[in-house]
Amino acid sequence: MRIADFTCALKIAAGKCDGNLFVKRSSVFYWLIGFVIAAIFIAAAFCFDGAARDFIAQHQNQAVRKVMLNVSRFGDWPEHFALGLILAGAAWLRGNKKWIRIFLSMLIALAIAGVVGHGIKIATGRARPSVRTEETWNRSHFSSKYHAFPSGHVAASMAFFGVLFFASRRIGLVCLPIPILIGFSRMYIGAHYLSDVVCAAVLGIFCALIVTRLLLAFPHARIGRPQICP
Repeated sequence: MRIADFTCALKIAAGKCDGNLFVKRSSVFYWLIGFVIAAIFIAAAFCFDGAARDFIAQHQNQAVRKVMLNVSRFGDWPEHFALGLILAGAAWLRGNKKWIRIFLSMLIALAIAGVVGHGIKIATGRARPSVRTEETWNRSHFSSKYHAFPSGHVAASMAFFGVLFFASRRIGLVCLPIPILIGFSRMYIGAHYLSDVVCAAVLGIFCALIVTRLLLAFPHARIGRPQICP
C-alpha cells in the first residue's frame, strides 16, 4: 500500500508540474504577442504623426474645441485620483473588500503610470505640436512645452481604467471609451502627437497588467476532476 500511495503521489506531482509549465509557457507566449502588437501600433503611430496633426488642424471647430478643452481639463490625473478615492470610500462604507482592493489597485496603477510617464517626459523633452521649433526632441527638460512624450493624461487614465477592465470586463469595457476620448482631446487641442497618445496608452496598459497580476491575482479553482489512485 505504501509503494502504491507513493507512486500515485509521484503521478499527481508530475501532472501538476506539467500543467504549471504549460501555463508558464502560454503566459510567455501571450506576453510576446502583446509586445509585438504594441510595437506595431507604436511604429505606425510615429509614421502617421504628421498626417494626424495636419488632419486635425484642418478640421478645427470652435464648439468642438471647447468640448475637447473641458475633456482635457477634467481628464487629468488629479480628477482620476479623486474619483478613485470616492469609489474606494463608497466600497469601504458598504463593506465590500473585493472592490476596495480593486479601487486601490486602480489608484496604484495610476500613480505608477504617472511617475514613469513624467520621468520619460523629462528624459525625452519632446516639443508639443503647438510649439514651433526645428528640434522636436531633447529640448528644455523642465518646461511643460517640451513634455509631449508620452501623454500623462492618457497614461494615467488608461492605467486607471485598465485595472478596472482586467478586474471586471463588463464594467471596464463601458469605461474604456473615457481614456480614448481623453487621448483624442489632447491631440485636438494640439497638446500631443498621435505617437504620444499611443505610447501613453501602451504604458498605461502595461502598468495596469503589472498591478493586476501583483495585487488582484486570486487563486484559481482547479480544473477537471481530481485524480483518484487505485
